[in-house]
Amino acid sequence: MPRPRSLTEAQLAAAALEIIDGRGLAALSMRAVAAELGVSTMALYRYVDDRHGLEGLVVEFVLDEMASRPEDDPAAPWARRIEAMVERLRTAVTAHPAAIPLTLAHRHRSLAVRRWSETVLGILTEAGVEGERRVIALRGLLGYVIGAIQLEHLSSLSGAGTAALSELPDGDFPHLRETARYARGVGPDREFSGGLAVFLRGLAADPGSAD
Repeated sequence: MPRPRSLTEAQLAAAALEIIDGRGLAALSMRAVAAELGVSTMALYRYVDDRHGLEGLVVEFVLDEMASRPEDDPAAPWARRIEAMVERLRTAVTAHPAAIPLTLAHRHRSLAVRRWSETVLGILTEAGVEGERRVIALRGLLGYVIGAIQLEHLSSLSGAGTAALSELPDGDFPHLRETARYARGVGPDREFSGGLAVFLRGLAADPGSAD
């Protein structure tokens, strides 16, 4: 067999992502990536130790797409800057739906997420959000973003679950039934931006926050 050609981490990640996008997350393996690249499975061990290592490369590859988005605009209002940063994260993660569980599970080890968090923390600091409030603000923001992405991926408002809720007996669950009927007309972008706006308004109203 000819000597394996040199590979880059980006090539490995791109090949792995191609498999995930085309065949689903369960199809990802060292053997599958090797076949995609036209090399032996053993050749991949020069670059990563196992599938876990491949997953890390994929996550960094996906989230690094945030770097291609516009930079933070220090002249914009702080809430608008947070919105822009959040949209960068959501766009990168949701660009590859099959990889969403992987991206969320490995986010703690991502250099791209650390840089994103550092920028967001800087914006919060400039807005007067410091100390414990800054901790809670960042965790709350990440919690909203992660939860919203998972809900959109696993159970969209246009799905069967919402349809079933809209048909509940009116006498037993009147508010839930009515809300589900409205929900069927709410698109994912409106759902996401609306929830984020509620969060940011609450943060601005908290004593000590910037107006």
